[in-house]
Amino acid sequence: MNTTLAELQNNFPRSGRLAWISIRPVRRGPVQAVSEVDVSTDKGLIGDHYSGRSGNRHVTLIQAEHLTAVAALTGYPEVDPGLLRRNLVVAGINLLALKNQRFQIGPDVILETTGECHPCSRMETNLGPGGYNAMRGHGGITARVIQGGTIRLGDEVTVQSRQS
Repeated sequence: MNTTLAELQNNFPRSGRLAWISIRPVRRGPVQAVSEVDVSTDKGLIGDHYSGRSGNRHVTLIQAEHLTAVAALTGYPEVDPGLLRRNLVVAGINLLALKNQRFQIGPDVILETTGECHPCSRMETNLGPGGYNAMRGHGGITARVIQGGTIRLGDEVTVQSRQS
């Protein structure tokens, strides 16, 4: 059986799960872990300082499995997701495979990947010397909101369709 590259790119072995949610009410301020958050098509995560600023970066996401890699690269037994300053931690699905994809979180919210979320210089402060390089390739993705609603810890994350 010959499988096309497009078919391979649309085949996900399972859905993911929303493992952590945070908002940052103030720029450069501490993140606040929350159990649910309202999501808007024009403002992104309600209560986040980025709210309404950039449609291409409504939400930042990082893969839970990458937290282990970052911890190993920095020499820590584990890394608190709050230190990485992403909004959502998703487990069980490869976020980098969501390039040009729409995906759903919970029953209502639909996001569309807009790019990779590269580390910033804050990683040196938050993770110590070498933190920036430890995060390279593990920073996650950015997304814009296509359909709003409320997301909650434990919500299922499913791929919708490949965009052209």
